[in-house]
Amino acid sequence: MLLDISSWWALLPTPEKVYWIIAIPSTVLLIVQLILTIIGGDVDADVDVEPDIDADLEGDTGFTLFSFKSILGFFTIFAWTGLACIDSGLGLFLTIIISGIAGFVMMVIISYLLYYLTKMHESGTLIMDNAIDKTGEVYLRIPSERQGLGKVQVNIQGSIRELDAMTDDVSEIPTGALIQVLEIINNQYLLVTKVNY
Repeated sequence: MLLDISSWWALLPTPEKVYWIIAIPSTVLLIVQLILTIIGGDVDADVDVEPDIDADLEGDTGFTLFSFKSILGFFTIFAWTGLACIDSGLGLFLTIIISGIAGFVMMVIISYLLYYLTKMHESGTLIMDNAIDKTGEVYLRIPSERQGLGKVQVNIQGSIRELDAMTDDVSEIPTGALIQVLEIINNQYLLVTKVNY
């Protein structure tokens, strides 16, 4: 069998050898990337992990044409299209043009898919302004007239958050009382008022 492969390889013209040399490793790497993406082991090297959940940051990375996955897609489709063109009997110049266009189209498609997937991904970053007008419960009493901080529990962005709060109310707000968030102070503290039912 090894002799069959080596004799087959020896009979190939140089352009076809080049396409095979590109096709095999790029296809293997693309399959590995696909498997890692499916099982959740796919981690981009340019991901920046920010541990401060109180930061008001937007995670828009923008459209990137040249990424590892898009370049890998280019070489995979470029090589297999080139091999198909050679097998169809097209000339070398036409084969290079067609395979180059097909590879570029695949690179653009992968880049757009990755861009839209990152846009769909929900960020875990807490955006404090999302707390405005929300109601919650006092966890640690809040001193009156901004004389100190207490803690409240508020449902923001789909999860209960425990945040520092102060009030302009003339009397303190006791533990267990219902509150409503009025505004954000210095992007750190909630200004709340007691909700009377």
